[in-house]
Amino acid sequence: MAFAENLIAFTLAATLLTLTPGIDTALVLRTAAVEGRQQAFRAALGINAGCLLWGAAVAFGLGALLAVSEFGYNLLKYCGAAYLAWLGLNMLLRPRTSLAPARASGTPDANWFLRGLLGNVLNPKVGIFYVSFLPQFIPQGQPLIAWTFGLVGIHVALSLVWALLLIGATQPLGHWLRREVVIKWMDRSTGLIFVLFAARLALSRR
Repeated sequence: MAFAENLIAFTLAATLLTLTPGIDTALVLRTAAVEGRQQAFRAALGINAGCLLWGAAVAFGLGALLAVSEFGYNLLKYCGAAYLAWLGLNMLLRPRTSLAPARASGTPDANWFLRGLLGNVLNPKVGIFYVSFLPQFIPQGQPLIAWTFGLVGIHVALSLVWALLLIGATQPLGHWLRREVVIKWMDRSTGLIFVLFAARLALSRR
């Protein structure tokens, strides 16, 4: 492929990947509806920081190591599944009833950034996807590290735009979304999604 064709092809593929519903979409939507716009944006930043870390791992060889190391892959997989299950069970068993600021209970502002970051970093499928997907769009003879970060940067930019659209879409429904019964439903629904993703991740094979 030519230089421009590579970028166009990757951008189209990354757009489809970004728009495919998954745990990141669920996290951003739920956080925007229940926690507010700022916390949802922090979660989105955490998710995309995780993408950058995976991009760095792939660029410097860790992604390739995970692709061939059964132990390393399984270790990260089970850690990720346990983390998602913990988040999901907390939402299922202890759903919120109001929009009281998280800081009131001592939870720091960075909490949602960390949740987004850890949810992404502890998912080895992101690394496997990057290590198998990105090389297809790097022209032969081009610098691997520069191209890897460039392509990941495109994916991150698309993901941030999509997150902003999701966050904006919750604002017109803000009054309705802040009702106690809706908050509980959002927490429990998102918690169930997280638990299902945890089970899927734990039982998945490469």
